Amino acid sequence: MLSEFKKELAKNKQTYLKIKAMPGAPKTEVKGETADGTIKIAVAAAPEKGKANRALIEFLAEEFEVKKGNITIISGAGSPIKLIKIIFNFQF
Repeated sequence: MLSEFKKELAKNKQTYLKIKAMPGAPKTEVKGETADGTIKIAVAAAPEKGKANRALIEFLAEEFEVKKGNITIISGAGSPIKLIKIIFNFQF
């Protein structure tokens, strides 16, 4: 079941998240939030050949219960700071 936060995000059918990816971690998990609201996520993949980006998308797809194809890196594919778009296609 989605948390209240996730339900609120899904009401608009899409959302944008600013994420700071921290690749090379022992496991992929949310580590907190910066002062400007950027979500910090440790990623258990190396930052090479798109591995960390793919792992981040897989993690977000699981967390938000959407298909991987519903998640797009809008900007920052080669940077730790990324703008992510998530499209929700389910009803409550």
